[in-house]
Amino acid sequence: MQDKRKPQQKRSSHILFFLIFFLAVIGLAAAMFFAVSYGAKTLSLQTVWTAVFDYQSNVTEQQIIHELRLPRVLGAALVGAAFAVVGALMQGITRNPLADAGILGINGGAMFVVALCFAFFPGIPYSALMFFSFIGAVLSTLLIFAIGAAGGVLTPLRLTVAGAVVAALLHALSSGIAIYFDLSQDLAFWYAGGVAGVKWPQLTILAPVILIVIVWAMLLGRSLSLLSLGEDTAANLGVKTRQVRILGMTAAVLLAGVSVSAVGSIGFVGLVIPHIARKLVGVDYRFVIPMSAILGAMLLVFADLASRTVNPPRELAIGVMVALVGVPFFLYIARKEGRNLS
Repeated sequence: MQDKRKPQQKRSSHILFFLIFFLAVIGLAAAMFFAVSYGAKTLSLQTVWTAVFDYQSNVTEQQIIHELRLPRVLGAALVGAAFAVVGALMQGITRNPLADAGILGINGGAMFVVALCFAFFPGIPYSALMFFSFIGAVLSTLLIFAIGAAGGVLTPLRLTVAGAVVAALLHALSSGIAIYFDLSQDLAFWYAGGVAGVKWPQLTILAPVILIVIVWAMLLGRSLSLLSLGEDTAANLGVKTRQVRILGMTAAVLLAGVSVSAVGSIGFVGLVIPHIARKLVGVDYRFVIPMSAILGAMLLVFADLASRTVNPPRELAIGVMVALVGVPFFLYIARKEGRNLS
């Protein structure tokens, strides 16, 4: 009986996932359409539809949608998906429920290199900025793991503390560079985070990189699920644990570096969303990663909409809106999982 039940349970779990995933995709599409329609100036749904599918450059309202709102909403969705997948990957690889690109200092490394580029190469093209941001994320990740592993076994608590220390150091260095080179105004956007600067030229580079790496991460889903059972168990089941960790961290660092180069440092997306995804679809990372991508995209689209509509025509930093959700959630998870971290 148990042998017959297992395929049925597996089939039912797959059906449930696809149903939830389908509903989430519809919710994301509705959120994006809603975000394009509303802002300092509210536009009709018919105007939005025409601007998206039958764009006429001589119509002012359609120009607002096509040149301003549509690229920033698409950028918010892409970056939200990227940050959420980073969190899912890092939580799976490190088995640390508090793992997130912002908390562990990876965003800080990318931001530090962005500050250096602004100081010494002010006219740097976006493609080069993206590359150097990725290099900064790689270096900060290596530094965090080296500090966390120094003098003992790399535990989730050591990794979290090392990440917090490195993040604080890199933030201080970035602030020092901004003050010394008089870049405070230029870097204010990158510190607070925002998608207002995302335009079509950035999207043509950003979209393929993020989508390809997310697919790459999804292909690691089965191995990450086994790795979450413990390294010895995963190795006995045929998982090349070292290779999976390297591939997963490379994907996470690439997504974080590219995203920070586009919208600045936005924390807590990768912390909050994977936990919600696991509540909805279970602990199988083949389901958690794609669900995290959709939910992360939805979160950042709504956060951007809120940042534009709370106090129009002024905009609040999108990072502030996410932090309003992320900080209480971080404290809740830290309290709940505190014993397991040590």
